[in-house]
Amino acid sequence: MEEKLEAKVLLVDDEEEFCNMLSERLETRGLKVNAVLSGEEAVNRAAKQNFDAIILDLAMPGMDGLQTLRRIKEIRPDLEILMLTGHGTVKSGIEAMKLGAEDFLEKPVDMKVLLEKISEAKHKRMLILEKKSQQEVEEILKSKSW
Repeated sequence: MEEKLEAKVLLVDDEEEFCNMLSERLETRGLKVNAVLSGEEAVNRAAKQNFDAIILDLAMPGMDGLQTLRRIKEIRPDLEILMLTGHGTVKSGIEAMKLGAEDFLEKPVDMKVLLEKISEAKHKRMLILEKKSQQEVEEILKSKSW
């Protein structure tokens, strides 16, 4: 029996029908999905909430995926972002990775692959947060005179 992945995901895609369909598919597999339709909404949501992974469309009107990635990483460098595109190029994939994207996937996305990438992103983020907490505890202990 397949183990359900419990993760909180932000899905960002300007295609509302695709966003709804992918949200439903992820939620049936145990994920908690927040979906937004623009880069601006994604930046606002990421600033206020924690997510195990963000699935971000590359090609969007207004603030595109690369601009959104850059803005989210400026305010929340700990968030793991998976880029998703139907129009990807090697150049845009490389640029996304340089800006801090965890991975770059093409539409139509294979659900098994996407779930594996979300799981990896969640695990990596947990390790980063654990290390950060450990460093904070060490700093507190160093500051005490006992």
